[in-house]
Amino acid sequence: MSVLTGAGISTDSGIPDYRGPQGVWTKNPQAAVNATIDRYLADPDVRRASWQARLTHPAFGAEPNGAHRSLVDLEHAGLRRALITQNIDELHQLAGSAPEKVIELHGTIRRAECVSCDLITPMPEVLARVSAGEDDPPCPRCGGIQKSNTISFGQALKSEVLGAALDAARSCDVFVAVGSSLTVHPAAGLCGEALDAGAQLVIVNAEPTPYDSFADRVINEPIGQALPALVKELIDAAR
Repeated sequence: MSVLTGAGISTDSGIPDYRGPQGVWTKNPQAAVNATIDRYLADPDVRRASWQARLTHPAFGAEPNGAHRSLVDLEHAGLRRALITQNIDELHQLAGSAPEKVIELHGTIRRAECVSCDLITPMPEVLARVSAGEDDPPCPRCGGIQKSNTISFGQALKSEVLGAALDAARSCDVFVAVGSSLTVHPAAGLCGEALDAGAQLVIVNAEPTPYDSFADRVINEPIGQALPALVKELIDAAR
């Protein structure tokens, strides 16, 4: 079994989603425009605003919720082959999922990267510089522009990460998509890859998705309750 998670699994931890009725980009479409890599690199004002937003990003104070922990139970039961996530908050690892089994499609906000020399720096070190007055902290090694170690609009996914996700989708017997709108590709296309390989598709999401009609099972209920219940059902059935 392979699992794909999106922003909806972290809303109970206080991290807003992006495309839901109360999503960050639903309420502020300009935020999505500013999330493009071209705008970030070209406009110092966008970078300064981004660094200020990172100082107060809810991920840094968030704790895993019951949905995250249920996927750890699934792993410990030997039923979860891979955990693919669109999220950048690392709450799966904090909940106890083995880091080597978490495929972070969009990277992580907990590290910073230089777009020139690829230096990776722990995000707290860079945010400390922002708090001390550097509004657009350059790379300490080469002086280049830094950003969070995440995939922005206009950036391609890392080939090795996408390859691992495709392999996980194509080699499972059940593919469970949780808390994802399934509108962003290539992540959404993993559902089709799993279906084409003969897997069953299960979707757990508060809102309808484009893949609902292809799924073997759709659960449109609050994820915080629905996913732990589903995991318990799967573990009980495997005993």
